[in-house]
Amino acid sequence: MRVALVTDAWTPQVNGVVTTLVELHAGLLAHGHDVVLVEPSGFRRFACPGYREIELAWRPATRVNALLAEAQPDAIHIATEGPLGSAARAWCLRHGLAFTTAFHTRFPEILARALHVPERWGYAWFRRFHAPSSGIMVPSAGMYDILDGYGFAPLKRWSHGVDLGLFHPVPGADLGLPRPVFLHVGRLSYEKNLEAFLDLDLPGSKVVYGVGPLQERLRRQYPNVHWRGVVPRSELVNIYSAADVFVFPGRSETFGLVMLEALACGTPVAAFPVPGPLDVLGKTPEGGVLDDDLRAAAMKALGTPREDARRRALTMDWDAVCREFIGHLVPIHDKPVTAVTKPSPKVHKLV
Repeated sequence: MRVALVTDAWTPQVNGVVTTLVELHAGLLAHGHDVVLVEPSGFRRFACPGYREIELAWRPATRVNALLAEAQPDAIHIATEGPLGSAARAWCLRHGLAFTTAFHTRFPEILARALHVPERWGYAWFRRFHAPSSGIMVPSAGMYDILDGYGFAPLKRWSHGVDLGLFHPVPGADLGLPRPVFLHVGRLSYEKNLEAFLDLDLPGSKVVYGVGPLQERLRRQYPNVHWRGVVPRSELVNIYSAADVFVFPGRSETFGLVMLEALACGTPVAAFPVPGPLDVLGKTPEGGVLDDDLRAAAMKALGTPREDARRRALTMDWDAVCREFIGHLVPIHDKPVTAVTKPSPKVHKLV
């Protein structure tokens, strides 16, 4: 099958969405499918407002139209809602072609914090974007419930996985810092709720890997934290393995892939009991601790056996995730969806 994968998020961007899509691309090829990748590098680009390290395609419609027409794909998946995703969506609608989409990021809540507008306005816009999709792929049960509450349809559960060949326990890994080592890996941006981790009174060392729009302010505000920037992905296996606990302070994640990478390296996770962590660790947490008191979760996680963390990760292999994705694709000549099937969304209180 020839699959057109359209995404505004791609390398050299560093985030969980890019990691997921890079793994998906490799998985589709490994399963014998032909992938036509439409991503920002082949377009004129501009810096995303508020996230200058992320470059988006500038007025890409003409080139997107040509690429998709030339590709003649059997299925089209629009992974993001940015300029490339919007152009591909418009092309599919103009030609009466079916396509699938995905909901990777809780942008309505990010926009609500940044612009001080009601979250329901953002969800209304995104609901309209996804309305013609023949399947909206959602990575977690918690996110599925949120979108269902806002009237998104048709929703499809599509979990995420971890590269178990890359991420594995490294015996004796050490960062050369006083223990216990409490680690976080991720973008230093507004929606990550990092202060909830950085403000904690914890023994040993706090270590953060990542960059983003908040990095300069956070480095000044928290000089006792060990700020390590970005490293090649291959080095993360040693970093995760050297930590005693991986602390995930996010409250607005669709999934949280870094937690799964840490678990695969045998490092227990401490997080809030919210969508994302609940899906990674389970409602009866395995491989870590969920608690509304993040410090309590971090301290309790020190007692979690590392083999429990690894065992949890073994249930989320990328091969199964890739097969699930393929099962959700639809042929482009299927009858496309023309309207949201649930026009009256239920009121849903977010966590």
